[in-house]
Amino acid sequence: MSPTPHPLQMLSVEETEKARDIVLARHPDHVIEFRQVDLKEPCKKDLVPFLQIEHDGQLYQMTSRPPRMAECHYDIIAADRAIQYHESLVDLEQGKMVENIVVGKEFCPSLTLGEFDTLIEVCEASAVFKSAIKELNLPSHMEAIIEPWPYGSLEVGDEPGRYFQDLVYVRDTRNGNNPDSNFYSFPIPMIPVVDYYKRELVRIEKLATGGKGDPLTASARDSMNHPLAHCTTAEYVPELIEGGVRKDLKELSVVQPDGPSFKVSDGSLVEWQKWRFRVSFTAREGVVIHDVQYDNWDVFYRLSISEMTVPYADPRAPFHRKQAFDFGEGGAGMCANNLSLGCDCLGAIKYFDAVTVGKDGAVKVQPNVICLHEQDNGIGWKHTNWRTGRAVVTRNRELVVQFILTLANYEYIFAYKLNLSGELDIEVRATGIVSCVNIDAGKASEYGNVVNPGVLAQNHQHIFAVRIDPAIDGHANTVIQEESVAEPMNSKTNPMGNFYRVVQTPITRSQWADAAPLRNRIFKIVNPSKLNPISMKPVGYKLVPPPTQLLLADQRSLQAKRALYAQHHVWVTKYKDGELWAAGAYPFQSQGEVGGVQDMVDRGDDVENEDVVVWSVFGLTHNPRVEDWPVMPVEIHQIQLKPTDFFVTNPSIDVPSNKNFASQLVENGKCSGKDLTNLNGSNGVITAINGSTNGVVH
Repeated sequence: MSPTPHPLQMLSVEETEKARDIVLARHPDHVIEFRQVDLKEPCKKDLVPFLQIEHDGQLYQMTSRPPRMAECHYDIIAADRAIQYHESLVDLEQGKMVENIVVGKEFCPSLTLGEFDTLIEVCEASAVFKSAIKELNLPSHMEAIIEPWPYGSLEVGDEPGRYFQDLVYVRDTRNGNNPDSNFYSFPIPMIPVVDYYKRELVRIEKLATGGKGDPLTASARDSMNHPLAHCTTAEYVPELIEGGVRKDLKELSVVQPDGPSFKVSDGSLVEWQKWRFRVSFTAREGVVIHDVQYDNWDVFYRLSISEMTVPYADPRAPFHRKQAFDFGEGGAGMCANNLSLGCDCLGAIKYFDAVTVGKDGAVKVQPNVICLHEQDNGIGWKHTNWRTGRAVVTRNRELVVQFILTLANYEYIFAYKLNLSGELDIEVRATGIVSCVNIDAGKASEYGNVVNPGVLAQNHQHIFAVRIDPAIDGHANTVIQEESVAEPMNSKTNPMGNFYRVVQTPITRSQWADAAPLRNRIFKIVNPSKLNPISMKPVGYKLVPPPTQLLLADQRSLQAKRALYAQHHVWVTKYKDGELWAAGAYPFQSQGEVGGVQDMVDRGDDVENEDVVVWSVFGLTHNPRVEDWPVMPVEIHQIQLKPTDFFVTNPSIDVPSNKNFASQLVENGKCSGKDLTNLNGSNGVITAINGSTNGVVH
């Protein structure tokens, strides 16, 4: 008998197939299209006792475990193509469906990649679309490319339905018909709108191509010329780059001759230095980190990326609808890259696979969606005794859990980075190709920046929400807002004017808060019942919220109503099973945020010394540069979770300060191979004291 999977272990191929078969048996006379089948995580009240047994080393194969459940999302399609969306729970041990919910028509499920294929087929087969393309008088070497997008909110006059809007570009086939040629250089000023349920093109919306000072509907296109006559190529794949790639960049390798310092067991359990956690993957969230411990102390119960919205700032119709929710609408995990050895991650790497289901129910392994590796991030800590000249320095090594999403034109690189000092950073890197539209020759725009002839990259924002479910030495936690505030000069408390006061305000009811860098506002998640024996303060971790710009859309707009979460930096709510989504469960075609953090906060729950959830919101206001074209360099943002009075000393004080003997001295552009410790004071290098290299003397 195969061992029972851990309750947090991702579903296997066999389990996914079993769940699928149970769904099919439940609806024997219906056409079913599957959306996703994922592990349904146990309720916290059932999982926490199990995890405690595991932490205590008392876990055995016969230990009672929470039920192994699969969450199945699928459509039932009637003969008239009417679609009924279902969310069901399957008990894999009992082999039966234990819950089935038919989601009402007021909500729309997230999109699937299979729908994209259908949308492209509908467009390409449409006589209306073919006629519209023909009217553009495009040269024969230009081939139309269709890129589906979520529709946004329904417009006045739209009939009920499931709509998509398609951006249209062309690919220049003259360069050897290379399929990777950059078609974003040639945007066509039209958007076909498709009703997915009816499988038909509803209309084609003509786009304004004017510039600064022109009306919102202006287009200066000469009917005798095609709209791409002023556009030029801009390639990024190496074989098409004019002049080729650089030839003078020498190899820089990450070498771990002794192998990695981490260990992976039981399918999902990662142990590295004093860290211990489990990793999983869902179709909506991508990577999820569970049950995080440091040196056998509980730190976090669950960490995930909950949502990201990307609203565009071009007011010309129909661009006001251009707003994506890439996790809630797009199902981020379904768009995860298969990572390549030696490319996306370097060094000694462990990959994790995911299991996905196609709309026809076919189950397959999605390989290498997560990479686990170590990296050096500079100096960890250092001190030089100036009296003796001895320096002790350690490196800040990090363990990185990374996944990458390709969402049409954009790439997002998400990483959970754990270091030797007990700190955990959650990092986002944005790259890829900016979303662009056609603009008339010689014009500029206040709605974006012209990055290539005829190509306007529109201004937009990316606003992320990270869900932090803490377990700071237990699950009864309190969030404290802390500020450093200037104390007015006075004879009693601040006679010389140099004192500032640290003000702590416990958050007692669910609420939102914003970053305030001029007040050094941070948020400490503490366990009030556990005091640090040195400071006598509650043990905790602090969140340093990035003071990034929040949603700029007017609060009366649909963009703002659909993304209430994006209007504050921090939200504190009381834990409730199933509440995972900052913008609610169903943002697709939503008219407003339903079931998101605003609704959670509005309950007014007591969150002092309770099981709390902290939502950290941050983002990038992206007003594109020419340097972002044709592919933008990464833009990096991160939140930091740092221990505060959690330990009794610097937790990385015991990190070895080993000398790296692979390092070499460069003289006149060449490696000399000299031993640095033989140099005396040259270029700031100090001879080892008494011949010792303990502590890496530099």
